[in-house]
Amino acid sequence: MSDIKQVTRSVAEQETQRAVLPAVDVFEDASGITLLADMPGVPKDELELKVEGDALLIEGGVRPHTPDGMEAVYAEVRVPRYRRSFTLSRELDTSRIEANLKNGVLNLRIPKQAHAQPRRINVTAG
Repeated sequence: MSDIKQVTRSVAEQETQRAVLPAVDVFEDASGITLLADMPGVPKDELELKVEGDALLIEGGVRPHTPDGMEAVYAEVRVPRYRRSFTLSRELDTSRIEANLKNGVLNLRIPKQAHAQPRRINVTAG
């Protein structure tokens, strides 16, 4: 039995190193960008968002369902860990990012800096 646990741990350790790229749609409007990332099965407490310099890192793990009082000794079902990174434009205001996770879709709104947003210039006659 200890051989199976050792092999299972080794496979589990390898799986934590691998990551799946979530499908992401990016939309831009005059005031910023919106990213929609498909991350089914990722609970809020397993989701990590980081901004370092001009890099955005999205990372999240799916929590496997194990019946109460039981421990997986051997499992062939692979639980994904999602990871995706983006290089952000300096025109974006990363201090005002808004994030929402609902029904397996992460919605990130990153507004543009005030100086990068279009503005209307009034013209006077005379």
